Amino acid sequence: MQKNIFEKIIDGEIPSKKVLENENFLAFEDINPQAPIHILIIPKQSIKDFQQAHCIDMQGMTLFIQEVVKHLGIEQEGYRLITNVGTNGGQEVPHLHFHLLAGAKLKWGKMY
Repeated sequence: MQKNIFEKIIDGEIPSKKVLENENFLAFEDINPQAPIHILIIPKQSIKDFQQAHCIDMQGMTLFIQEVVKHLGIEQEGYRLITNVGTNGGQEVPHLHFHLLAGAKLKWGKMY
């Protein structure tokens, strides 16, 4: 079975600009940022998307995301957290991941 890009990043086959890492999760800079701060946060375990995630996985991921936010010092100014599920949701990589966007007043508009 062929690895997706996130699995290759986890395994060190593709370099990334790591922001924070522990034994279960990894946060790194997006290579195509949509905001001044754009971090991807992924589990190291292979989970296809949010629909496949178990509450135990999400408990650990929630704590890790909060740690990333504190590490970046953006807990007071705010941020946007997004996950895409499936083709219509805009998911491009079949591996659960969250986009953490911050560093500016983010706009909201029509997405299609």
